[in-house]
Amino acid sequence: MTSVSSTSSTGTTTPVATTSSSTSATSVGSATQALLTELGVSGNINASSLADQLSTAEYSGQVDHLNSNNSTLGTQISDASSLMNMMSTLTSSLDSLINAGSLSSQPQIANSAVATVSAGTVSGSGTATLEVDTLAQGQTIASQSIPATTTDVGSGSLTITLGTVSGTTFTAGSKAAINVNVGAGDTLAQLASAINHSGAGVSAYVATNSTGQQLVITGPQGAANAFTISASEDAADPGLAKYAYNPSTTGTSGGATLAAPATDASYILNGVSRTATSNSITDAAPGISLNLTGTNVGSPTSISFTSPTSAINSAMTDLVTALNSIVGTLNTDTAIGGPLNNNPGARAMMRALSSLSSTKIMPDATAGQPSTLGDLGLTTNRDGTFTLDATVLGKAIGANSAAVTAMFTTGIHGVYATIYDLSASFSDPTNPNSLAGSSADLTRQQTANTTLLAKIATEQATLRTTLLAQFSALNAAVTADKSTQSFLTQQIALWTNSSSTTGG
Repeated sequence: MTSVSSTSSTGTTTPVATTSSSTSATSVGSATQALLTELGVSGNINASSLADQLSTAEYSGQVDHLNSNNSTLGTQISDASSLMNMMSTLTSSLDSLINAGSLSSQPQIANSAVATVSAGTVSGSGTATLEVDTLAQGQTIASQSIPATTTDVGSGSLTITLGTVSGTTFTAGSKAAINVNVGAGDTLAQLASAINHSGAGVSAYVATNSTGQQLVITGPQGAANAFTISASEDAADPGLAKYAYNPSTTGTSGGATLAAPATDASYILNGVSRTATSNSITDAAPGISLNLTGTNVGSPTSISFTSPTSAINSAMTDLVTALNSIVGTLNTDTAIGGPLNNNPGARAMMRALSSLSSTKIMPDATAGQPSTLGDLGLTTNRDGTFTLDATVLGKAIGANSAAVTAMFTTGIHGVYATIYDLSASFSDPTNPNSLAGSSADLTRQQTANTTLLAKIATEQATLRTTLLAQFSALNAAVTADKSTQSFLTQQIALWTNSSSTTGG
């Protein structure tokens, strides 16, 4: 079987992989035979074809070896990348599962009209009681009604100031007052829009009633977010005073009136009286975040926690399935003759996974609490694969549900942190004994081979040029010789004919 080469329009030949280690000898033999045949029979040498064959044959052995080596390196790099991607995917899946909250104890409230509850940043257990006295609300004021046909609210500016109110005394807060400019001819809707876009922190809208329209303005929740509005009217276009408000003059100035005061939420959680500036309260207690929606003075409701048993069982089953998929691929890659046999990164991965079930992932666990994946029923088989002992897991959850749940967080310890650390170590390109480190070395080898192939291609092209020149010269010489031979043959024929005629 002969080697294969590619010749460009400029006559440059690019070496590619051949199909036999004997290509070089075969090509040389074929080229030599072709040369002898053409010299002996036709006397016309195909210089280009011979130069191609001989230059290709000269380097085909090296080219075959380098291409074969690059193909092997490519397979090794691809398989190492697949293993790293599988670990990365497992890490991301655990992260999503844990952040969804399904693996931790979930709070539930008996009276859903009082509040909605959700899991906090730490896990919770047991029961709690909740009694809501007041909800947090923002201050709301309403202007006097004006006819719906009124199109001009006056011009000038309104100044909005946030602060606190005690009785009829207003104390400005730290936030700077905001001025809202009102142009001549502005409507009530335009005034509301200007307030909403002012950055004052309050919201305004136009309400329609039986006598006309009102401007309603509401501030943020919390007692510290009360506000006053003062008006600076254009004397030639009055009217803005109808939208001013101050607790010390409300009801006597002809301005807006108070519809609802700014208040904090007040509630009793587990017998302890507390306040909050918002009805949304994160981590009100371990495992409990609240969004207060109603009051239940004198009638406390209870908050309890669901068991995560089913979710954790499912998560552990999925973890074993994912790990076994990784180990199965790893075992195939590292088997005798496998692409990653004797690869240092693959061997390191096998060692790390083989000790996974016994690795202490909760270093702060007290005596009797689960601290390893083995304590959750993960066992390692002789071939490196894993199985889940559901009985061991069930006993762990039953004996210490809170401790088991605590192992499924995205903190610095636990199941996620352990898998994340393993994935990171396998993908560390600075460690030559990691999968990423060994892949980097394999890539460097590939690059060196590619550079050498380019050098060989240049040398082969140079050899072809030399051979082409030599064969072209030889072809010219043979052609000249053939021409001389033809001339001499003609002369001899003439002499012979002449001699015959004279003799007769």
